[in-house]
Amino acid sequence: MRDTGKPNPIVDTISNVVGAIRADDDMHEVAKAHDALEPKAIEKLSAAEARRQPTIADAVASVLRAQGRDTTPESLVSGVSREDIAIPTANGALHAFVYRPEGARNAPVIVYFHGGGWVIADAEVYDGGARGLAKQANAIVVSVDYRQAPEHRFPAAWDDAISSYQWVAAHAAELGGDPTRLALAGESAGGNLAVATAVAARDTGVIQPRHVLAVYPVAQTGSLHTESYIENAIAKPLNKAMIEWFVSHLINSDEDKQDPRLDLEHADLSGLPPVTIINATLDPLRSDGGILEKALTQARVPVERRIYTGVAHEFFGAAAVVEKAAEAQAYAGERLRASFV
Repeated sequence: MRDTGKPNPIVDTISNVVGAIRADDDMHEVAKAHDALEPKAIEKLSAAEARRQPTIADAVASVLRAQGRDTTPESLVSGVSREDIAIPTANGALHAFVYRPEGARNAPVIVYFHGGGWVIADAEVYDGGARGLAKQANAIVVSVDYRQAPEHRFPAAWDDAISSYQWVAAHAAELGGDPTRLALAGESAGGNLAVATAVAARDTGVIQPRHVLAVYPVAQTGSLHTESYIENAIAKPLNKAMIEWFVSHLINSDEDKQDPRLDLEHADLSGLPPVTIINATLDPLRSDGGILEKALTQARVPVERRIYTGVAHEFFGAAAVVEKAAEAQAYAGERLRASFV
């Protein structure tokens, strides 16, 4: 009989009970709303099926409706407009959203990369984080839809990331921004891309970003036995089995895990601009943030890391309904603004 993709009922029940105990009330409401949408177990699906599963953004919309609130992004983050653009690269055009704070003129520009394990999700799913950054940093945000695995395996997403950053650096003024004040940001897989793109910019002579924001970034895939992987092995919405599934779709062979673009822990990080790392306690990637912080410190890169308790992976974009997400976005905006002075 074909596996329907439904989560293991015993593991699912344990995960829900543990999550209810450890999560803040508002984070738990989002988790319950996501469960009500009946997502299947990503690790049991094809990539195409996985991309059709309900997201945390869908769960946030459900919570907003239950609260009788408007779910339109413009009402949740006022004063930020959004425009579709195409970024030309050697491997084809990339879709991107450009977020502009109202009245912004010659504003800083942040190139932002969404999460999803380099396999699922897109810029639309991560609208909440990108839009919130535009508001909090008072900056133009360009959120890029890079190519995804398994159709485009490693290092396609990294090639797209540096190509899109180079294009934005060359066309920032046309977007209404200041080409001398650039930054990189990303969530999860996108957090890895943000740091790796800063390294690539350093090595290719492109104008350096003023700051890098890495929200629960992937710092390495060589070991899934860190403290937080063990502690959050069956957590929601991200667990160890899902990450194994993402990596299996991404890499061509185990050798790719040692490539410094993916293995940031052992990359040459010297000369990078200040980095801000944001982590959540209920997240398998929490320890990766600590690994990256240590590697940056050893490379003498200014770094500041903040861990938010009681929240899970994907919390950052849920500022409309999760208090600590709003706090994290405000903190990220403060750090970015300070670098743009």
